[in-house]
Amino acid sequence: MSTDLSTLRGLAHLARLEFDETREQQMLGDLNNILDFVAQLEGLDTTGVEPLVHLSQEINVLRDDEARNTVSHQDGLRNAPRKDSDYFRVPKVLD
Repeated sequence: MSTDLSTLRGLAHLARLEFDETREQQMLGDLNNILDFVAQLEGLDTTGVEPLVHLSQEINVLRDDEARNTVSHQDGLRNAPRKDSDYFRVPKVLD
C-alpha cells in the first residue's frame, strides 16, 4: 500500500500542516513506511492471542478519591495574578 503526493497534501490540509518540498517528500516516505509496516502486521496470524489490556503486569495502587482542601482560600488568592476582594479576576469570555 502506498500513498501519493495528493493524498499527503489532503491529509496535511486536514491536519492544518504545511510542508516545503523537501519535507513533503520526507513525510511521504515516512507515511509509506508506516503503511507498509501496518500491512505487514495485518498479515500476521493472531488466532489464540489474548488481547493486550495492560502494558505491564504491575498493578496500580491508587489512593481513595476523597474531597479535601489542600490550599486555603487565602493562599490561593495570594498567588492569583488578579483578584477582587475574595474572588479571582479572570478575562471576560462572553460578549
